[in-house]
Amino acid sequence: MKSVAILAALFGSATAFVPSQVSRTAASTSVKASLADMVGAEGPEPIPFAPSKTSKNFDPVGFAERSPEWLPWYREAELKHGRAAMLATVGFVVPEFIRVPGEQFSFEAIPKVIDAHDALPESMIQIFGWISFLEACTFPAMAGLGEADAACRA
Repeated sequence: MKSVAILAALFGSATAFVPSQVSRTAASTSVKASLADMVGAEGPEPIPFAPSKTSKNFDPVGFAERSPEWLPWYREAELKHGRAAMLATVGFVVPEFIRVPGEQFSFEAIPKVIDAHDALPESMIQIFGWISFLEACTFPAMAGLGEADAACRA
């Protein structure tokens, strides 16, 4: 019985990588045409498990087909989150070697960087506040994202 359950789990996980048999409509052709005009569509870098085996118009979940009007926002969000992740990685590694002056930030007070989250709640509130402020500063840019994209194509 245990081997049947293991086989069923293996089969279920293998079907996750099989491309779906959804029929493509005329809307998807117009989406692909608009994708071809955007930066990054020049590809094709190889991606092993992608249905098309390349990075050209890589959209495994189908966001571009469901809401093509949001495509510039999706690209902007992907860039922003990628940059934030890179800064977070640097911010996690650098404090292992260099610390901000002050007794509460010293190597003796916080030997490992991972412990700083619980040891410095005031600092975490300040970090959250600054991130919220910076996100709020991008709202006007996101509101005009469609007009800027239309101006670039004209």
